[in-house]
Amino acid sequence: MKAKFDGKYCYAPKEAISLYEQNGYGRKEKDGTLRLDTKEALYLIARGKLEIPGYTFDKLLSECAKTPGFLRNFIVYRDIRERGYVITTGPQDFRIFPRGQRPGKGNSRYLMSVLSERDVIDFANVIADAKAAANMRKLFVIAVLDDEHELTYYEVRLTHQEVRESEELRRGFTAKLAGIPAYVTETGEGETACLMENWFGTMMDATRLFLAPLETAWLLENGKLTLDNGMSAEEYIALAREGDSEFNEKLTLYRWFKNLGVYPRSGYKYGHHFRVYTAKGAHSEMLAHAVPAGTKLSMSEISRSVRLAHSVRKKMLFASLSGEEITAIEFARLKM
Repeated sequence: MKAKFDGKYCYAPKEAISLYEQNGYGRKEKDGTLRLDTKEALYLIARGKLEIPGYTFDKLLSECAKTPGFLRNFIVYRDIRERGYVITTGPQDFRIFPRGQRPGKGNSRYLMSVLSERDVIDFANVIADAKAAANMRKLFVIAVLDDEHELTYYEVRLTHQEVRESEELRRGFTAKLAGIPAYVTETGEGETACLMENWFGTMMDATRLFLAPLETAWLLENGKLTLDNGMSAEEYIALAREGDSEFNEKLTLYRWFKNLGVYPRSGYKYGHHFRVYTAKGAHSEMLAHAVPAGTKLSMSEISRSVRLAHSVRKKMLFASLSGEEITAIEFARLKM
C-alpha cells in the first residue's frame, strides 16, 4: 500500500482505512484517506505494510530524527505496538489503549510522556500531568529511554494518604540538650519506654533516650516536651536549622506524616529523608523525600530511588512542598 509524505504527515489511500478500523492506526480524513503520524508510518514501513515513493525506512527516519525527541518517541511507539497495545499521539506524547481496544472501540488507559535518562523532572509539570490523567480516569506513565535504547516505564500518581488513628502521647517529658540533639533520662516513671513505644528516640544507654532534632521539634511544638534550659520550640527549630540546611523541608513533611497518624523515622541509610511505618511492629512501607517547590531532579536520581525502594519492598514517595501544602507523588516501576 502506497502513501504520500508532505513533510509532516503521511497520507494513505481510502483502502488503508482498514488499518484504522482493525488496528487503530492514523486518523480518518473527510475525503476518506488515512492520515498517519510519521512514527506510525515508519512502523508500518518496517512491517512491510506501507510504501512511500521516494522514501526508504532509513531515509524517512533520518529526516524525521532531525526533530528533537523523535527517535526516542518512535522507539517507545514501536515497543508499545510490539507488546500488543494500540498507541496514538497526545495529549502528552501518547495515549495507550488496553489490549483489544482502539479509538472508537474503547477508552485509552494510559497517558504517557517520553523522556531520556538525562532529562530533568520538573515536579510542577509532573503534578499537572498526573492530575490531568487522574481527572480523565487514566494512569500517567513516564517512559524513559537510556543511552542503549532500553526502556523503563514508571507509573506516576498522586497519592491521598488516609488518616489513621494513633495513641495520644502523654505530656510532661523533660529533655536536656547535648549540642543540638536532646535526650530524656528515665526517672522511674516510664518516660523512655513510653517514647519508644510511640516510635520516638533511640536508647543511648540503660537510662538515656536520645531524640532526633525533628522529634524534639515536633514534641516541643505539640506541648509534649520541655527543655530544661527553657528554650521554646521556635528557638530550638532555629538552632536545629543551623546544623541542617534541609531542616525546614523535613520538618514540614514530618508534621504531615504525624498528622496522618503514621511513624516517620530517619531514611538516611536509604539515601532519603524518611522511612515510614504505618503500624507498630511492622516493617516500614515507604521511603519519602521532601522536594521544595521548584525542585528539579534528573531521571537518573529518580530511577535510583525507585530501584532502591523496590529492592527493599517499599514504595517511593516524593513530597512536593508549597509552603505547608504537600502533594505526595508516588513513582513505581511498571511492567507494560
